[in-house]
Amino acid sequence: MWVRRTPAVAALVLVLVAALGGFALSRSLSHSGIKIPLVIGPECTVRGDGEVTLDTVQMANAATISAVGIRRGMPERAIVVALATALQESKLENLDDGDRDSVGLFQQRPSQGWGTTDEIKDPRYAANKFYASLKRVKGWEKMRITDAAQKVQRSAYPNAYEKWADEASVLANALTGRATAAVACTVTGAPVLRGAAATAALTDGLKLDWGKGLARTKLAEQSAGLTLGVDNASAGWRYAHWLVSHASATGLEWVRFADLEWHAPDGKWQPVTDDNGIDERKVIAEVFS
Repeated sequence: MWVRRTPAVAALVLVLVAALGGFALSRSLSHSGIKIPLVIGPECTVRGDGEVTLDTVQMANAATISAVGIRRGMPERAIVVALATALQESKLENLDDGDRDSVGLFQQRPSQGWGTTDEIKDPRYAANKFYASLKRVKGWEKMRITDAAQKVQRSAYPNAYEKWADEASVLANALTGRATAAVACTVTGAPVLRGAAATAALTDGLKLDWGKGLARTKLAEQSAGLTLGVDNASAGWRYAHWLVSHASATGLEWVRFADLEWHAPDGKWQPVTDDNGIDERKVIAEVFS
């Protein structure tokens, strides 16, 4: 039966075709080594020797990859390699599928011994496996980012990782705590969690990402948030940036460290106006009530 398409229906069909075609083209271009934008309408901005824009899910995954590297005692360059790899393989998204049986942030394959599908879909497990494999590569520290990544990934496009080296360096510089107030995410709308539930989500995430490394801090949990005791500014910004990176999924309202504070709705770091709240030994986080 022939059905007459109205202009509205025809327009909808064209939009759907364009969207599906664009998605397929995007994945094809990404794997072929051509650089495409990370996000449209970014919610997080990371600044340093350059600027990177991500959505809140990508930002949380980047922070987890960095935290796992720090927890393992890996140098910052290893974190740069890991982030560049995840940017190329998945755009920092925890993908359900990929080439053949590839899944997750690093597109690791169960059939190649990386673990089960469920294990690889855990960002912490996937990052741990990547760092463990990188550590076994002799001389990786002196290799180009793309060469070190390729030794682990064995991709059909061995030079594709290099195009993300600059972005990965900006992210690593911020997430390891070497940059001040560098991660800014805007979180609008109703919070996903409030009160004690939000605090519990933050605490659980911190423990999962940082593991035993968190024991070196003094973590105090309250119903309205938590406080992390730190020994230096680098550690303070490391945790402050992690908290902001995970704000969207946890109900975090604001973070304060030293003389600066971040608020979810406006997404900016601003000077602390209350002198009594300035403390360079504590990272203070408060959730929505």
